[in-house]
Amino acid sequence: MSLRWMEGGSRPYTKVLIANRGEIACRIIRACRELGLKSVAIHAANDRESLFVEMADQAVELKGGSLAETYLNIKQILEIAENTQAGAIHPGFGFLSERSDFANAVQSAGLVWIGPSAQAIESMGDKMTARRLMRKAGVPVIPGEEIDEVEEQAALAAIHEASQRVGLPLMLKASAGGGGKGMRMVDDFSEVRGAAMSARREALSAFGDGRVYVERMITSTRHIEIQILADSFGEVIHLCERECSVQRRHQKVLEEAPSPVVSENLRAQMGAAAVNAAKAVSYEGAGTVEFLVTPHGTFHFLEMNTRIQVEHPITECITGIDLVCEQLRIAAGLPLGREQSDIKVNGHAIEVRIYAEDANNGFLPATGPLAVWSPPTGPGIRLDSGVRQGDEVTPSYDPMLAKLVVHASDRKAAIRRMKSALSEFIILGTTTNIDFLQDLISHPAYRAGKTTTDFIETNWPNGWSNTQTSLEVIFTAAIAQTSGIHSKISISTDTQFGDQIRNDPMNPFIRIGRRFP
Repeated sequence: MSLRWMEGGSRPYTKVLIANRGEIACRIIRACRELGLKSVAIHAANDRESLFVEMADQAVELKGGSLAETYLNIKQILEIAENTQAGAIHPGFGFLSERSDFANAVQSAGLVWIGPSAQAIESMGDKMTARRLMRKAGVPVIPGEEIDEVEEQAALAAIHEASQRVGLPLMLKASAGGGGKGMRMVDDFSEVRGAAMSARREALSAFGDGRVYVERMITSTRHIEIQILADSFGEVIHLCERECSVQRRHQKVLEEAPSPVVSENLRAQMGAAAVNAAKAVSYEGAGTVEFLVTPHGTFHFLEMNTRIQVEHPITECITGIDLVCEQLRIAAGLPLGREQSDIKVNGHAIEVRIYAEDANNGFLPATGPLAVWSPPTGPGIRLDSGVRQGDEVTPSYDPMLAKLVVHASDRKAAIRRMKSALSEFIILGTTTNIDFLQDLISHPAYRAGKTTTDFIETNWPNGWSNTQTSLEVIFTAAIAQTSGIHSKISISTDTQFGDQIRNDPMNPFIRIGRRFP
């Protein structure tokens, strides 16, 4: 494909280095290929055989063994960009994607940074700065107080005083935080000092910044985020909302778009607030403004993610807009080319995250070979993944194997489609959370749209356990598949074991027999 689409852009480029790995690297490579751009993958030695390395036009191995020496090594990444003559760098999500020093270094090297400015990243990355900016921009924020004191005793005293004014229950949050680190919930004023000390220590260890602020704990809320796109000409639009309330330990598990409870009026209000938030920091590219929504329909700014989100596919499904391609276009200096009135919601989309983890055992990460990897296919089914059959799941990186996405005419149809797709997804060799996701998508409260950020804790207060499929059946099926025995086994036996596996809807023998004749 020619690069005529880039004509008129002030920052043209022909080759993109992807400073990431796994599923998001594969996603960016596909977008580059679609637009006629060459791609460069960088990879650690233990990623040498990974799918994203195979897909890229060019691949360069990073020197070193640790993350700091490889995927977080700004100097080495820029040297590879120069040696491969890449003209732009896409950071993906995670790793260096929200590091303002990386954005500055890329631009200082004369390369195109596919993302917002370093100033926008820095402003929104610091939660206290972001809260102040949002207030100034007229965006509603969660009631609370920022704590400027850095010295520990002064900070602890200020936190204690602020907690009296904010009231209980409250949250202590790290200003530089994310992913649940440096967060503590407080139900009693006597707990404030100890919680503050603990949160500061964790924040300092995780982010190198121990500052903590006080925020009122709002219960029974929904986590709803607005996707925005902004160009270098000051134009900003929103692409409606995504509901991400189903979480575990502050990590999203299932997302859907649109939200089942957001009215047209609320969508317009939240969309306007998100646009104002982006304009407040002269944002450029794709970004997400996250809000907490109360049962009464009021909403409060939570944070802004200055990168592409893991859950971006569901927005692509309902709007028909390829967000990664839009990132590439905007980075080239092109205008958005569309207005807010052009954005329409088409149907309903749901995404679940497939993890290598043992949901029966507190969701501990799992490892092992992907001896069988057979994803579902069919109308309205999409899989974004960075693995394939034969790969090994190791503890070196995040245990997310794939994002399974469905799109249908409405929410009920999307739930049915996701339930069917999950039942067809066969992964053997390592433990996954697929059975848990089946229970989640089938839960009456989820089907009724009663999803809040404490959904999992409320509905499985003692943890989740699999009561449908015995480990013996799974292990036996895995052995049968890898040895070829499964093709010789009859499930028409009238023994007790035969009855058990014949009537079990999660029976791997039946599923393997159907898909692997």
